[in-house]
Amino acid sequence: MDFLYVIFTSLLSVAALFAITKIMGHKQLSQLSFFDYISGITIGSVAAELATELEKPWKPLTALVIYGIVSVSLSLIMRKTPRTRKFINGAPSILLDNGKLYRRNMKKAKIDLSEFLVMCREQGYFDLNEIQTAVFETNGKISVLPKSEKRPATPCDMNLSPKAAHINTEVIMDGRILEGNLMRMGLNSVWLEKQLKQQGYHNAKEIFLGICDNENNLTLFPLE
Repeated sequence: MDFLYVIFTSLLSVAALFAITKIMGHKQLSQLSFFDYISGITIGSVAAELATELEKPWKPLTALVIYGIVSVSLSLIMRKTPRTRKFINGAPSILLDNGKLYRRNMKKAKIDLSEFLVMCREQGYFDLNEIQTAVFETNGKISVLPKSEKRPATPCDMNLSPKAAHINTEVIMDGRILEGNLMRMGLNSVWLEKQLKQQGYHNAKEIFLGICDNENNLTLFPLE
């Protein structure tokens, strides 16, 4: 009986955790603020306790719901009140600007010079002389503004007007034709079969991935 009860409470904790995560949004799964990090750990711990609580599972379940409600409420408050957002998540700090390192801000951010240099290299900057400004963000990463002469040239710099970019559409996945995507692009399976033959393939079953751009150019990745 206890074994079946553990299975039930485990499934209940998974369902509750999934529901609360969906309500809280995908932010909980990506870059976390300090509060999101704490609440994420706490909710996970309470969910684990719920999975093994045999006598009174409603207690951790109640705590799980309360933490979810508090997290969602604070998110709404921070969205409407910038001061609250700054108090809970903190504010960005300038670590380097115009050749000057701000030691006090580094100390406040709890990072040393070695960590700062690693963060710069992760952004692709091995020479601090190439950096105009480096900002330590509230998610624990740095944003780098390179010096004007070190920035990559853009079409605007060369007075060019390139065509607007569009997201490619998958038309074949795992050897299966995605008819719905073809229809949305105004294409059909007859067109696709013709394109396959032009590129030396007999049918879609030979293709691992097929993507089509806005100009109906088909790119194929065959199955190995």
